[in-house]
Amino acid sequence: MNQSVILTVVGSDRPGLTKALADAVYQVGGNWLESHLSRLGGQYVGSVLVELPAGRLGDLEAAAQAIDATGLSVAISPSVAPATDRAGDVLAIEIVGQDRPGIVREVTTVLAGLHVNIEGFSSEIEGSAWSGSPLFRGQAQLLLPPGLSVDRLREALEDISGEIMVDFPDGRSND
Repeated sequence: MNQSVILTVVGSDRPGLTKALADAVYQVGGNWLESHLSRLGGQYVGSVLVELPAGRLGDLEAAAQAIDATGLSVAISPSVAPATDRAGDVLAIEIVGQDRPGIVREVTTVLAGLHVNIEGFSSEIEGSAWSGSPLFRGQAQLLLPPGLSVDRLREALEDISGEIMVDFPDGRSND
């Protein structure tokens, strides 16, 4: 029986790190299922979901230690079975606003208060085309609980500040 594990990686960014991970997974007969890898703060960071044949976890740990020797820290954690009781609508949103300390906390506080699950989240700071001041831009994949309208979600997020705009790339504006 196969098992799933999550590799979490952090290290100095340089060419060949993703190949080293892929080599380690392939070497032990694993299957690379899903990943999120990026350059963040000058570091190579990410996570990889891997399916392994039974009894090969020790082999993967050894292959990961070999990668560690080249400056990449790799941690391995067991994966849990996906939840089958996930009810609700999946929604993509984009949030744009003047950057300030606490903006991610404010947004995630609103989402948690509405019982919205964040399925994926990415953000960046960029210069505003008009003022040159820092502009926060975030993208999220959300799982809305049953009964929560898109309009209610938009209102709650825009109530944080008059400077935050919420966009729904899939064109949804109300329910």
